Amino acid sequence: MASGLTRRQRAVLALVCAVAVSTVYGIQPVLEAAGADLGLGEGALGRLAAAGQIGYLAGLVLLVPLGDLFDRRRLITVHLLLTAAGAGVAAAAPAAGIAIAGLALAGLFAVVVQITVAYVAAVSPAGERGRNIGTVTSGVVIGILGVRVVAGTLGELAGWRLVYLVIAGLCAVLALAARFTLEADTHRPRAGYGDLLSSLGRLVVGDRLLLSRGLVAFFLFASFGTLWSGLALPLGDAPWHFGTTEIGLFGLAGLIGALGAARAGRWADRGLARSVTGWSLALLTASWLLIAQARSSLWLLIAGVVVLDFAVQAVHVSSQHLLTTARPDRSSSVIGAYMAFYSLGSALGAITTTWAYSTMGWPAASLLGAAYAALGLLVAISTRRFTALPRARQPSTSVSATSR
Repeated sequence: MASGLTRRQRAVLALVCAVAVSTVYGIQPVLEAAGADLGLGEGALGRLAAAGQIGYLAGLVLLVPLGDLFDRRRLITVHLLLTAAGAGVAAAAPAAGIAIAGLALAGLFAVVVQITVAYVAAVSPAGERGRNIGTVTSGVVIGILGVRVVAGTLGELAGWRLVYLVIAGLCAVLALAARFTLEADTHRPRAGYGDLLSSLGRLVVGDRLLLSRGLVAFFLFASFGTLWSGLALPLGDAPWHFGTTEIGLFGLAGLIGALGAARAGRWADRGLARSVTGWSLALLTASWLLIAQARSSLWLLIAGVVVLDFAVQAVHVSSQHLLTTARPDRSSSVIGAYMAFYSLGSALGAITTTWAYSTMGWPAASLLGAAYAALGLLVAISTRRFTALPRARQPSTSVSATSR
């Protein structure tokens, strides 16, 4: 029976998410410096940026379902050590090919983030599940946005390799912390690994809740990716001409918004996940009206970034709460499948925002981001009936009200 998490355990798990996901996004602020050091031309820089993302996508399919078969505490420990190994290879790489392989390896095992979320869902009582998921997944946003600030500064001071040396060291330390802080997550395997993988496709197609929340995530993170993959373009151009460190500081505005959505988990515990999804997606769409003013007003841009990241985190936490509540016996598999939609949406946003900016400028990229958000809202509204949980699995308002 779920016994809950202590404050210390929640902190360790949030840090695991923050550091692990930073291995995928840490290369972005130092991409040009890393490419120059490794002898890559401008046209080949995309290989460095894509390596971690490709590894991450493979890990979502191949590794995350392992959490439904084995002790997740042990998986968290082992995956963190292997993530550290990949980051270390990237940091010490003498050539571009080895660096790409190291980044891909780190990305592959960075899916420890999803195993962590499944662990949290498994050990949390029903009335605390949303709260704990919200706290722990805030670490993901801290990693994605915070690494832009830290990596940009470290990269300018000491070079891009130090960024990945630091990440490798933190992963190793957190592996030990997880091993000695977390309780074992023992459960009897119900299927073989091959059976589990073959069932993933049927799960996506046959589970209407997963499919609807996956499509929402696809458009949600396409909008998110449009902002964070393209924001450096208008900020680095006239009239601002900001450098890497200055652009990275805008990640702090995103952190404020995302951490402000920490209560989304508590709202989900009270059975409000569907309504939170609706108004958050509406906020996300509206935030682009402010973000579109990036060339004329930094204050409006900052306000838009805060609202956007608040909305994205609120929807993300609500979706994971619904999915793990509906499928407690397959929490790792459903989170892995859900995050595959997330990964594809992020890639779509990254690709299309640079195209839109080069073709018609930042207003066109902003319109694209708003369109993705509006499509997510349309999916959420049209599939609303699929998100109703069976009565026996509805969160208990009374339990939530008295939870610690």
